[in-house]
Amino acid sequence: MSMNNSSNIFLDSVSSSTSRFQVNIVNEGQESCATVNDDSDPPHYEETSFGDEAQNRLRISFRPGNQECYDNFLQNGETAKTDSSFHAYDTHTNTYYLQTFGHNTVDAVPKIEYYRNTGSVSGPKVNRPSLLEIHEQLAKNVTVAPGSADRVVNGDGMPGEEPGDSKAEDTAGVVKFGWVKGVLVRCMLNIWGVMLFIRLSWIVGEAGIGLGVIIILLSTMVTSITGLSTSAIATNGFVRGGLGVIIIGLSVVVTTLTGISMSAICTNGVVRGGGAYYLISRSLGPEFGGSIGLIFAFANAVAVAMYVVGFAETVVDLLKENDSMMVDPTNDIRIIGSITVVILLGISVAGMEWEAKAQVILLVILLIAIANFFIGTVIPSNNEKKSRGFFNYQASIFAENFGPSFTKGEGFFSVFAIFFPAATGILAGANISGDLEDPQDAIPRGTMLAIFITTVAYLGVAICVAACVVRDATGSTNDTVISGVNCNGSAACGLGYDFSRCQHEPCQYGLMNNFQVMSMVSGFGPLITAGIFSATLSSALASLVSAPKVFQALCKDNIFKGLQFFAKGYGKNNEPLRGYLLTFVIAMAFILIAELNVIAPIISNFFLASYALINFSCFHASYAKSPGWRPAYGIYNMWVSLFGAILCCAVMFVINWWAAVITYIIELFLYIYVTYKKPDVNWGSSTQALSYVSALDNALELTTVEDHVKNFRPQCIVLTGAPMTRPALLDITHAFTKNSGLCICCEVFVGPRKLCVKEMNSGMAKKQAWLIKNKIKAFYAAVAADYFRDGVRSLLQASGLGRMKPNTLVIGYKKNWRKAPLTETENYVGIIHDAFDFEIGVVIVRVSQGFDISQVLQVQDELERLEQERLALEATIKDSECQDGGGGIRGLFKKAGKLNITKPPLKKESSINTLQSRHVGEFNQKLVEASTQFKNKQGKGTIDVWWLFDDGGLTLLIPYILTLRKKWKDCKLRIYVGGKINRIEEEKIAMASLLSKFRIKFADIHIIGDINVKPNKESRKIFEEMIEPYRLHESCKDLATAEKLKRETPWKITDAELDAVKEKSYRQVRLNELLQEHSRAANLIVLSLPVARKGSISDLLYMAWLEILTKNLPPVLLVRGNHKNVLTFYS
Repeated sequence: MSMNNSSNIFLDSVSSSTSRFQVNIVNEGQESCATVNDDSDPPHYEETSFGDEAQNRLRISFRPGNQECYDNFLQNGETAKTDSSFHAYDTHTNTYYLQTFGHNTVDAVPKIEYYRNTGSVSGPKVNRPSLLEIHEQLAKNVTVAPGSADRVVNGDGMPGEEPGDSKAEDTAGVVKFGWVKGVLVRCMLNIWGVMLFIRLSWIVGEAGIGLGVIIILLSTMVTSITGLSTSAIATNGFVRGGLGVIIIGLSVVVTTLTGISMSAICTNGVVRGGGAYYLISRSLGPEFGGSIGLIFAFANAVAVAMYVVGFAETVVDLLKENDSMMVDPTNDIRIIGSITVVILLGISVAGMEWEAKAQVILLVILLIAIANFFIGTVIPSNNEKKSRGFFNYQASIFAENFGPSFTKGEGFFSVFAIFFPAATGILAGANISGDLEDPQDAIPRGTMLAIFITTVAYLGVAICVAACVVRDATGSTNDTVISGVNCNGSAACGLGYDFSRCQHEPCQYGLMNNFQVMSMVSGFGPLITAGIFSATLSSALASLVSAPKVFQALCKDNIFKGLQFFAKGYGKNNEPLRGYLLTFVIAMAFILIAELNVIAPIISNFFLASYALINFSCFHASYAKSPGWRPAYGIYNMWVSLFGAILCCAVMFVINWWAAVITYIIELFLYIYVTYKKPDVNWGSSTQALSYVSALDNALELTTVEDHVKNFRPQCIVLTGAPMTRPALLDITHAFTKNSGLCICCEVFVGPRKLCVKEMNSGMAKKQAWLIKNKIKAFYAAVAADYFRDGVRSLLQASGLGRMKPNTLVIGYKKNWRKAPLTETENYVGIIHDAFDFEIGVVIVRVSQGFDISQVLQVQDELERLEQERLALEATIKDSECQDGGGGIRGLFKKAGKLNITKPPLKKESSINTLQSRHVGEFNQKLVEASTQFKNKQGKGTIDVWWLFDDGGLTLLIPYILTLRKKWKDCKLRIYVGGKINRIEEEKIAMASLLSKFRIKFADIHIIGDINVKPNKESRKIFEEMIEPYRLHESCKDLATAEKLKRETPWKITDAELDAVKEKSYRQVRLNELLQEHSRAANLIVLSLPVARKGSISDLLYMAWLEILTKNLPPVLLVRGNHKNVLTFYS
């Protein structure tokens, strides 16, 4: 719509729906047709609201009776247009309009597309207008295609962006599940596993009703919060009371606590595929996630074997009854288990949709079987069932079975270890999180409801079967009570049966002996068998699907490089076929064990380790107090989660201490491995959040403690510019700050503020990343300023935090000071003065080749760019040739255009050719070698310390710290100090005593007594020639001319100044002679930096001092502390 802001009309563009921002047109002018009715009512304002429609329509609200005044409403002589003729660019006012909700602005309304990750499966990520685009002046004469304004406003792109450039993700055929089919059904089937039908009766027989219920409740609670309980783990011996109920109760507690923690974590953001691994890794980071991910995937693969073995046991029992054994019980289990797992693999490979249909059918069968059991408990028992121990509901049996009766080798925790895997099915839904429509809603709702339903079923079955069936029965109908024969007083005796011989010889029936008790009790035995088949096969199928899904998510994150092969998915649902095959191999290996009681404790430890970390994740995220921790599921407590984590770890040892130790060793090894490899991922983990909180707390705590000389350490600002352009300067500084002091690499951007800020912001992350990549423990900081010195001054004052503030400035020596513009030299010396003004020490580093390798990097970058463009063009041509005539030449040029292959600017080409014509390659090679000289091990040699002036000890401390580093440890310290020629020995002894008190080891001490000797003629001549171009020579001119020259060239060296500091100047020349004599072969020279008194020493003379002092020497560090003690010999 073409329009402008009139002085008498306010117009808003709103939606035709009432959900858009709506505003009346208000008449404020006196010439408007609205003045026809002066007594009209005040304007009526409609309520405002914000909606999501992409299209805006013109809606105008009128005062009563004035509608005709607006029928031909004009803007700049044109009738107001509707959206069908809307143009974002007004040709009359030359103004570019992008409308959000009626206002002419680039600002966009909040939309979910702005907050998505790149490559999100839920929709495309869109970039909102940047702050720069909103803050800067709006560009004029911008040609915008019709409709592009709406696209920018509604988050569909930016102006000029073609709709065809973004491809919508093809989601056709992808299967996604809701909370019932995806989570509830799976969890119920997985929890109602093999234990329900063939082990629950045995558990109640061993532990009794009381402890059995506690075991179930504890297991459920740990998996629901992942670990609240096991408070009942007080003893490993006999526990009085209803142990069966207690065992069931403990299991419920464990599962419930784990579920609560998991619900809190998975409602704190979008959950993708990977289940428990995804939750842990995104919460605690890749180190914990990667280590537990492998263990959890392996545990699920082993669980397949456990459930299949349970199924095979049932089939073998049927074969025994019908005398149809193939080989022997153990081998028959292996044969049947192998065939079963092959069939399950086929169903899984067929796709998630087929697997989901199979799960629903199996759940129906399972529910019928459970109902069949409860019906059977009220059907009157016959003699055959009574001889096997089933007497319907009897109070005497309930009372007898309430307490525990552990057989030899069994105890509370061994029974708990057997039952606990039944509760691990709570993660069945979470493990396929990538296949759920809304994991955040489905996982908590489906998991917690499944825990409740299955817990009630477990408790109901446990109590009912314990109230109906005795522990031991012979199965013989002749074992009735004979009058006159003394019975053992058991509940069976009171019911007419004598099973006392079971105390002396093994019996085959009863809760303790018959794993098929539920079949006997049920109304129709084959239905229980069908239920066993359903429970075991569904649990095995769920685990067979879960393990590859978790493993694939782990491999996709590329935490373990060698496992990338298994990350590949196939089909619309990205099925992990390779993971299926690996899970199949692991399951087959454990099926060959064929002993359920051996497999179950192993899985218990693996799952408990996973649950412990899920609970710990919830605690850790809460403890870190990150603003990003906002779970929608509020029914959790951080301390309960922590208790659950501790409980899980304790239960691991109680169940099987050696398996727990092995689990921890494996997890620790994987954790160390991932930590060492440092995968390039950033998931905003709670570990990061806690690190920040800890750093902040420590920094604040430091501010409450006064500095002490014993804790002094060099904390350096290094003027490197971009860190990669002066690596040698950074390396030598890092050598004495690494692991001991603060190091900040600083860069000053000089120029127009707008351009500088943009360049500075765009490079911050890249330069800090370069430091991390090169393992340099330093920070990068940059400022934009009008002048270089102003920028450095800002850095010196504002850098650091609390006590972690710089106390030393490190700069490279300005090698080109004689050729550089005068302002650069003045800034350079001014920076040194500023540092001293702020009581900051100064270190100037000089190496023969210089530090700046930006020219080399520029050539390398240009060559790399040309090589990349060449490879990209070759790939484009190859792709074009592979097409069957698709696109032809036009398509080729279109692809090349998308690759942004452009001819390098002529200026760059000419500059490169110029460099090559100067044979700069050889020079660059030397420069590159010099830039790495401090990275290399220095070997045996010396660090010569010329401690000429006492600056507080910094000149001595820095070389001492260097000798502690691995690369410098073979270098010995030689100390050179000035002294009187007639007291050399005394001063040497005094210096040795001082160094001994400082506990600084040294190889030798030299007292230089001839420092003040006049330098030789040649050296003086070199110095005089050096300063000659910068001398004023006012003494050779008349007074008027001399004064005029001083005003015109105040930077020049006057004869008066030179005479006043002649002795100091000659001292620098003489020191160079001594350095050449004593330290020419040293690995490094550390030398006291001469100080130029402000207003007395001109900048150029000072630079001449530094030049002649360090000329033709090995690497030199000119050091001057802030004259406060940094060394002490007091304890």
